[in-house]
Amino acid sequence: MSTIDLQALIPNNVDLADNRQLQRALEKWQPAFLNWWNEMGPSDFKANDVYLRTAVGVDASGWASYGYTPMPEYRWGIFLADREENRKIGFGDFMGQDVWQDVPGEYRSTFRRLIVTQGDTEPASVEQQRLLGHTAPSLYDLRNLFQVNVEEGRHLWAMVYLLHAHFGRDGREEAEELLERHSGDVNKPRILGTFNEPMDNWLSFFMFTYFTDRDGKFQLKSFAESAFDPLARTTRFMLTEEAHHMFVGETGVGRVIRRTLEVMKELDTDDVATLRKAGVIDLPTVQRYMNYWFSDSLDLFGSESSSNAANYFSNGIKGRPDEARFADHVESGTEMTIQVPDGQGGLRSETVSVRNGLNEVTRLEYVKDCNIGVTRWNMAIKRAGIDFELKLPSTRFRREVGMWAGVPTTPEGTPISQAEFDARKAQWLPSEADQAFVKSLMQRVTEPGKMAAWIAPPDRGINAQPVEYEYVKL
Repeated sequence: MSTIDLQALIPNNVDLADNRQLQRALEKWQPAFLNWWNEMGPSDFKANDVYLRTAVGVDASGWASYGYTPMPEYRWGIFLADREENRKIGFGDFMGQDVWQDVPGEYRSTFRRLIVTQGDTEPASVEQQRLLGHTAPSLYDLRNLFQVNVEEGRHLWAMVYLLHAHFGRDGREEAEELLERHSGDVNKPRILGTFNEPMDNWLSFFMFTYFTDRDGKFQLKSFAESAFDPLARTTRFMLTEEAHHMFVGETGVGRVIRRTLEVMKELDTDDVATLRKAGVIDLPTVQRYMNYWFSDSLDLFGSESSSNAANYFSNGIKGRPDEARFADHVESGTEMTIQVPDGQGGLRSETVSVRNGLNEVTRLEYVKDCNIGVTRWNMAIKRAGIDFELKLPSTRFRREVGMWAGVPTTPEGTPISQAEFDARKAQWLPSEADQAFVKSLMQRVTEPGKMAAWIAPPDRGINAQPVEYEYVKL
């Protein structure tokens, strides 16, 4: 197992000290990153000690240590999973050949674009969440927010390393621009629309970390199959950290639901107005926020039929998540059926090559993965004796990318007129009143172990610490 040099100016396990030119380039970028963190990272918590985990190794066990660290002193760095000897390309037209340690010239622009797009999402989410610390429902949640933030910062470092190490001057310029775009900026927004969405409440944060970070998981899993071995090794380690982000989302939404169920039982009511007056988030509102963030995340997979996806697969650039699970790793001449709008208010079946349909293959695997948490939330509702079921909307609902872009449908995926969609929109998506209500609940709680009234405490603390632990020293 390779070891991480945490004492280096830039912690790493890539022997950075042996490449002085690369080391100097990254050390030049480092102050710009720290300036970005101070200006665009979590607001007003720079001096506070936070109980954070820091990577100390890259194998599956014992890879992190925990301790108090002010966020600006966090040991961001470059960590790759250990190299797999004699690794072969596992899919596409080059299947069975040795993986690449450098980017083939004909694929440089494609790899650079994909790495930049992935890298752009990491600081974007930090920027989206920068003010949430002021309304944290507990110190436990505040710490989890900051853990997510510092790890997204490290994931930016992972992509910047690849740009500097493998793409020369173009890569260095792209790395600089990653710090110049900002979430929601009118003139220089982030590349993907989801990462320009405002986030002013913790229900959205939990939905984002459950649904949108889960998209990140699937993108990273696709890159982990890549024939470009440094990219595969980088993203395999990123997945180790990403798991916590989805845990924050799933347990966060679950705790919101649990608290609502408690109040429903206490008051013996499911009346929305009564529950809101009692200071909890009613289940229909949870459903509408789920509809919003899930549908927003679906577009990140791209169009249902895509020549780019086919080229990425055939050329070994980007595989399917967990490629080993599939029987056919080449998919030459195989076909699949997708549902597309018929242009007359209905839908029809269309046959496409599997290679062209890989975005849809991955999106449907994502839906299955999302449903695992939804099933757990529904089990809690059922155990409470409440007649309500959360449901993921159709992958056709509220799409802005792909064949269903701009086609109004119900959450069940039935095409409807734009007028009907507009008339019923408030039933399906957070209304201005919903947003105002949820935002009104966002009151900061700073006493260790105490929770805001709209959310239940977690089942356990972090790293065997009690829930009452002082996770952030304010």
